[in-house]
Amino acid sequence: MPSPLENIFPVFNEILGRTEKENLLNQRGKVVWLTGLSGAGKTTLAKHLERALFDKGFLTQVLDGDNIRTGINNNLGFSDTDRFENIRRIAEISKLFVNCGVITINCFISPTEDIREMARQIIGKDDFIEVYVNAPLKTCEERDVKGLYSRARRGEIKEFTGITSPFETPENIDIEIRTDLQSVEDSVEQLLQVILPRIQCG
Repeated sequence: MPSPLENIFPVFNEILGRTEKENLLNQRGKVVWLTGLSGAGKTTLAKHLERALFDKGFLTQVLDGDNIRTGINNNLGFSDTDRFENIRRIAEISKLFVNCGVITINCFISPTEDIREMARQIIGKDDFIEVYVNAPLKTCEERDVKGLYSRARRGEIKEFTGITSPFETPENIDIEIRTDLQSVEDSVEQLLQVILPRIQCG
């Protein structure tokens, strides 16, 4: 039986490259990968970071867990296999943005070290800025505007990270942001100190 890859002919070497696009945008494409529990503040931080970078003249794209799961990944559940596939697809999409010179800000629980490492390998370690958005479980539950933690504790949501499914503390981060100890503004400023040197040209 012929391989399904036999009829695929990539044209990567025939299209404009990353350098031309980065030079056009005057920025370097990177992925800022925000990992942490639900309610830790990933999306809030991403929105403020995007605004701060936009105000400095940078082109960005935010990829958020809920948005992705209502679109391209709406056929996936929360089993270990589906979580892995969810992040694999996101990493491949992020790589496309990076190759266009776009700074991609990703908000995904990405609960295990294996999942995060897989994303890093797809995107490339030099283009992957891992941010641990850290807040204690108790704080995340207190912020539970969606009511997810209370539903998980009642058994209404299976395989919920932090309650019935594990979250592995990240081991290879570029920066940790303690959203329970500092303001959003201070968190963004702390992030910019790490990110700006890596996205600026020259």
